[in-house]
Amino acid sequence: PMLATILLLTLLAVATATDVARHKIFNWTTYPGMVVALALNGAGDLAARWSPADAALLKSLGWIGLTASLVGLLVCGFVLLVCYVLLRVGGGDVKLMAMIGAVLGPEKGVEAMLWTFVLGGCAALVVLIWRVGPWRLASRVARQVLWSLRLRRWSPLSEEERAQLQPPLFLAPSALAAVAIVCFGLIPA
Repeated sequence: PMLATILLLTLLAVATATDVARHKIFNWTTYPGMVVALALNGAGDLAARWSPADAALLKSLGWIGLTASLVGLLVCGFVLLVCYVLLRVGGGDVKLMAMIGAVLGPEKGVEAMLWTFVLGGCAALVVLIWRVGPWRLASRVARQVLWSLRLRRWSPLSEEERAQLQPPLFLAPSALAAVAIVCFGLIPA
C-alpha cells in the first residue's frame, strides 16, 4: 500500500541519517516498522475475510497480506543474519532488511535486498578508489595478481592494504535507494 511505502521510505530516511552520522541503525527505527507492517497486513487479512470487495480493493492498493509480510521479514532477516555471522554486517542492518521484507514481502523484499547489496558494493568501491586513488589501486591489484600467478598462491596483504580495504559501508542509504528502485520501478526489469 502507498501508506506502507511512505512509512518505509520515511523510516529508511531516518535510518540513513543515523547510519551516516553515527554508524548506527537504531531499534526505534526498525522495530516499529516491522510491527506496523505486520499489523497493517494482518488488519488487511481481517478486512478481506469480511468482504471480498475489500480484498480486491486492498490487493489493488498493493496489500500483501500477513503471511507474505511475515515470510518477507523472515527471509530478508535470515539472509542478513547469515551475513552478520559470516561477514562484518551490523545488527542494525539485519533488522533494517527484516523491516523491508515485512513491508514489501518476500519477492520485492529480496529484490530490494539485492539492489541494496549492489548499490552498497558500488559505494564501497567508490570510497576505496577515492581513498587509494585509481592508478595506485590498479597498480596494486595488477601487482597482486601477477605475484599470485608467479607464486601460485595468494600473497598476503600488508596491514596498510587491509585497512584500506575496510571502508565504512552504510547499508541504510543503499537500502533507501533500493526500495525507491523497487517500489517505483525506476529501473525496469
